[in-house]
Amino acid sequence: MEETMDWKNETIVGRRFIASFSGGKDSALALYKAMQVGEAIGLIVMLEEEGKRSRSHGMPPELIRAQADAIGLPLYTASASWADYEQAFISQLVQARERGAEVLVTGDIELTDYGCWQDEVSKKAGLELGMPLWQMDHLETVETFINLGFLSVVVTVNLSLGMRETDLGRMLDHEFVQELLDRGIDPCGEGGEFHTTVLDGPIFKSPITVRRCEMVRHGDYAFLPLELSNR
Repeated sequence: MEETMDWKNETIVGRRFIASFSGGKDSALALYKAMQVGEAIGLIVMLEEEGKRSRSHGMPPELIRAQADAIGLPLYTASASWADYEQAFISQLVQARERGAEVLVTGDIELTDYGCWQDEVSKKAGLELGMPLWQMDHLETVETFINLGFLSVVVTVNLSLGMRETDLGRMLDHEFVQELLDRGIDPCGEGGEFHTTVLDGPIFKSPITVRRCEMVRHGDYAFLPLELSNR
């Protein structure tokens, strides 16, 4: 469909954009693809109410800032509860538009059955929407990510969806992807099976060095907290 094609690439070409960034593989790959055809002016990361963790992947702000610094882009954050998340996000988008952004770029591959929330908030902020990974094959997406030289580590697993505690700390490489396929798990984790943190790649000026902390369990989830290491 024409609108789908616009979401995928055309709205980004030759234009300035702000990227919604989680610190994980999909947002990093989408940012890479968008930077090939447009100009990034910054990254938006939403934090939980206390501002101690990112809303999407539970990452500490100092690690997210290290990613932004390594990529060489300004980082814009806002703390919000789920109740006021949308308004806070739109406020960040409006500020981005005032700084020259024309497009919001996200790493979404698929959408829910309730429509395109990303398109709705973009329009409210006066921006267009670009989703470079939109409807991309899941295996192709993760293989492209790896082949480009991105390095990422598994930091969250949903134990009710076939993931294991021993998956925490694994690097997302071709061997692990094949293992996930053999276990019947989406290699992109689109069902919420796992999340990653990106530590290096073609958009990074230098790799991020981290220290792995003690695993944390919460219900069906297990987490591997990461802290920045002293260089």
